Amino acid sequence: MPDDEIVQHRRVALLELIQKHIRQRDLMGLIDQLVILLVTECANDSQITALLNYILLTGDEARFNEFISELTRRMPQQRERIMTIAERIHNDGWLLGMEKGKEEGEQRLLRLLLQNGADPEWIQRYTGLSAKQMQALEQPLPESKRDPWIEY
Repeated sequence: MPDDEIVQHRRVALLELIQKHIRQRDLMGLIDQLVILLVTECANDSQITALLNYILLTGDEARFNEFISELTRRMPQQRERIMTIAERIHNDGWLLGMEKGKEEGEQRLLRLLLQNGADPEWIQRYTGLSAKQMQALEQPLPESKRDPWIEY
């Protein structure tokens, strides 16, 4: 489907256009069409969030940052809105990473406690882990996830 036809779809045009071209190494060629769609307010904040998430998930961070910079340069009147959305995406990703890291750290600690003779029933009672989760902890940690400074 030609890009000009996609742009006529108004509300869904933004996402359709990106889905069509996401595998291109350089999305900057689409920036003019995206700016037109954003300036004519064919997209609400949730659609822009979805667009930016999609670009970030299917591309790389450097390309994403370059894209955001160019978008805000061409749309100074929308800069705050776009930057707020981009910042929210960044913060959500950071918090998700922190939470995942915290969970992995807790898992390592519990695994080490078990390996060093801690009572599994005591751990289960105080952590609230299910029997299945306890079984997973009793399995050896894969080599790729081991910390080099800890003796397993």
